[in-house]
Amino acid sequence: MDLSIQSLILLFALMLIVGVVSTKFSNRLGLPALVLFLLAGMVLNRIIFFDNVELTQLIGIMALIIILFEGGTQTKWEHILPIIGPASSLATIGVLITSLITGLAAMYILGFTLLEGMLFGAIVGSTDAAAVFSVLGNKNIKKRLTSTLEAESGSNDPMAVFLTISFIELIQIPDSTIWSAVGDFFLQMGLGLVLGLVFGKITVSVINNIKLDTAGLYPVLAMGLATLTYITADIFGGSGLLAVYVMAVFVGNNDLMYRFTILRFNEGFALMMQIIMFILLGLLVFPKELIGVFWQGILLSLILMFIARPIAVFISMVFMKYNLKEKLFISWAGLKGAVPIVLATYPILAGVENHELIFNAVFFVVLISALTQGSTLSWLAEKLNLNSGKEKNIFPSLELITLGNTNSEIMEVAITDLSPAVNMNLIDLELPPDTLIIGIIRNQQLITPRGTSIITQGDTLYVLSKKENRDKAKTVLMGNNHLRKKEAKG
Repeated sequence: MDLSIQSLILLFALMLIVGVVSTKFSNRLGLPALVLFLLAGMVLNRIIFFDNVELTQLIGIMALIIILFEGGTQTKWEHILPIIGPASSLATIGVLITSLITGLAAMYILGFTLLEGMLFGAIVGSTDAAAVFSVLGNKNIKKRLTSTLEAESGSNDPMAVFLTISFIELIQIPDSTIWSAVGDFFLQMGLGLVLGLVFGKITVSVINNIKLDTAGLYPVLAMGLATLTYITADIFGGSGLLAVYVMAVFVGNNDLMYRFTILRFNEGFALMMQIIMFILLGLLVFPKELIGVFWQGILLSLILMFIARPIAVFISMVFMKYNLKEKLFISWAGLKGAVPIVLATYPILAGVENHELIFNAVFFVVLISALTQGSTLSWLAEKLNLNSGKEKNIFPSLELITLGNTNSEIMEVAITDLSPAVNMNLIDLELPPDTLIIGIIRNQQLITPRGTSIITQGDTLYVLSKKENRDKAKTVLMGNNHLRKKEAKG
């Protein structure tokens, strides 16, 4: 059914307003915001009828690009390097085992054929990046665990997409075999990784060397390059989502002009796309249709959460140095979200038999996962004594206005215990000419810099500097380790 222009504009306005308002209640209710977004969509479909699966799929993919880019830029090399092995194993072997177990259960519970059951398992087998970034972003959990889950969710989409498309092909073309597509999977992973690194270097070089009229154009350029990364990888047969995540991690860990502006824009844009995506997905589901898969959905959710995911985690991490409590937590944190629902639109567009039942069952499983797992992660981490031991620092934002055609910029510099500037007065720092420290964030408070102000470990400094003096200023504040890191990255 086609919507009028007025209806589309009304739908867009309602999605944003309802989505933002619902976040006010998510913490009070102890529920992840994405659950309320989905429920809001289900309520809105009583006002505006919407069934455009193609548009929903398109917006879902665009939203995932933006969410992965935002999440990747916030990921630190030092956090992700030690857990590449476990995350990779979870993203491949873990997804495969989860899909197989869940698929066999779906075959009996939903009365599917073997291939239809495997298709269902493939759709819900991956951990969702949007859900993980959303739920873990503000949780006080050990960094190794959150990094493992974020890396897994950011890199497991190729396996889920590969399995989904392969089983659709097997259903529609019985003579084909899944082994013929195995090579495509490794091609997708390899090209996604390589093109992600290539476009990461291109993005850093372009942003640091181009001279735009206003600073507000830099985050738009970065987002455009992230989207170009996805479509380029997709055209050449690689995993576009993996390429975007790798590219974003590379960009986030390199010296970048207008970093603060880009990261703040990404954060707001990603939140907006989460709202739009989850509400649109909720619009495609009608409560009456969910009643038809009520007990089946609950049973499948229980099997996925308590049997399939834990078995997959313990097998794929059997040689990894994680203790029992950590593996139990990772098992429970296999959140489902946008990716399974977006993948559930593939059988609809392909005309697979029982596609409506597949979509409704997937939606039910996602809803149960978000309601139960998403709302109990903090509680479980506390019970298993997996909290980081300190409150998560949420620094107040320092709003800055800069002009792209000037020769100056404002940098955000974190002071560690290795910084030579620790315990020094500002007046004693040998900063380059025309370099000023204009703000200090300490214990989540903004301190006005004075000549007698002493820099302490854990401070975040905002530094106004000429672009050609940025490396010298960082060396004074952070030491030569800053330059060594820069050389190692690029």
